[in-house]
Amino acid sequence: MGRPDVGAWRRRAGPVGHGGRDGGGQDVRALALAAALCATGAWAEVRFEDRSGGLPEHRYTGGWTHFVGGGVAVLDCDDDGLPDLFAAGGDSPARLIRNRGAFRFDAAPLPAISGVTGAYPLDIDGDGALDLMVLRVGANMALRGDGACGFQDVTARWGLDGGDAWSTAFSATWVDGAPVLAVGNYVDRADPDGPFGTCDDNLLYRWRDGRFRAATLAPGYCALSMLFARDAGGTPRLRISNDRHYYLRGGSEQMYDLSLGRFLGPDDGWADVSLWGMGIASRDITGDGRAEVMLTSMGDQLLQLAQGDGTYAAAPYAIGTYAQRPHVGDDGRPSTGWHAEFGDLDNDARADLFIAKGNVDQMPGLAMEDPNSLLMQRADGTFHEASVAAGVATTARSRGAALADFDGDGRLDLVVVNRRAPMEIYRNATPGTGAWMQIELRADGPNTRAIGALVTVRAAGRAQVQEVTVGGGHASGQAGPLHFGLGTADRADIAVDWPGGRHTTMRDVVVNQRLTLRP
Repeated sequence: MGRPDVGAWRRRAGPVGHGGRDGGGQDVRALALAAALCATGAWAEVRFEDRSGGLPEHRYTGGWTHFVGGGVAVLDCDDDGLPDLFAAGGDSPARLIRNRGAFRFDAAPLPAISGVTGAYPLDIDGDGALDLMVLRVGANMALRGDGACGFQDVTARWGLDGGDAWSTAFSATWVDGAPVLAVGNYVDRADPDGPFGTCDDNLLYRWRDGRFRAATLAPGYCALSMLFARDAGGTPRLRISNDRHYYLRGGSEQMYDLSLGRFLGPDDGWADVSLWGMGIASRDITGDGRAEVMLTSMGDQLLQLAQGDGTYAAAPYAIGTYAQRPHVGDDGRPSTGWHAEFGDLDNDARADLFIAKGNVDQMPGLAMEDPNSLLMQRADGTFHEASVAAGVATTARSRGAALADFDGDGRLDLVVVNRRAPMEIYRNATPGTGAWMQIELRADGPNTRAIGALVTVRAAGRAQVQEVTVGGGHASGQAGPLHFGLGTADRADIAVDWPGGRHTTMRDVVVNQRLTLRP
């Protein structure tokens, strides 16, 4: 069985390159992939159990400066193999939640930190323990982890000027062995002409002489998500998704090249796209090794298909990812998408997509009862809505979220932070799921989590590629193993392209296990 849909979409959407394609322009790799996927057979419908009652009470609260934000960081802060949580609180204090196993959670000691919009885990100082970059309305904070879920404010010690901006986006990478941090800021609250048309500048921090030095990334168009990752042409760059609601005119989505020291434009093949951007998710879903990009928004959720010439093209409506209206109830007004994340929820070797949704507050032109979307990928590359049957179609004002295996059973679970409503967590209880593998990379400092590495897993006649990144989503980040669903496979080959150019491979690895790999 072929996959004419993907080839046709790519031909209609825009130009394609020559690598891996036949003379007719059809993507041979995508067709071969579809044949392998169709042979895997049907899988059970995904199901989740609501375990929110086992969480400590927590809500993301606040006025207009907390209409956005509300993220959650997922990290194993004591290296016991169980993902823990750091949840933004807005006007309420942020909350550190320890995972005790078997879906038992409790609150952990943490200094009272209010004004938090989001947080991202990463090992900033290269000591092996995960730290936290905490975004706030006010001074941002760098919290140094001690490897036992204790955190110390080292913002001043590391030379990070926390500032007094309204920070809403973050990403990080490593260049020449040194960390580079990007912070995205929203509306400039000090501008008397605001809020409309008064987007603040963003910041880029580079490590030099034992401390971070800041530079301005301008113009800023009210960033709500950032992601350092390889673009469609394979070049590591910083993508910024911006909220058109406040930048009004002259703005667009942005792509910044560190090596060039500038934003890209049409002459670089970067097309201007303007939308009410909220979150970014990146994953290769067509099997050609190039990552697609999902951009959440008010109204359409825009999936950009990576093209062979290094550009992007909007996916056709028929792919099923636009999710532009509530899929339950009678409210026909547009949806508001926030956090988006790809993950294989039934382990059928196809990446699925979760989108957290919810009205900003009381915006009358947008849906008030706006259920979250769970889009399951079919063998032909299209997606169908499954959140109601799965049990996750709640209509709170959802913001940040994460897909992670909280109980170590090889199935991705779900956590969601809501505005002015209790935080939610769901256990993946899908029966009859496929095989899986979880791969975590570790390396000697300074880049101990191998940010920027590419991991390729080949099994049952197909290859899946994921990049290790920090950023994206909406105010929410993860540090943990990459999850691969493997369908009917019993063994897999693994290849890792490490930062710095080293390449390692493993052959005939038994599936259904978690691996920690080193170069």
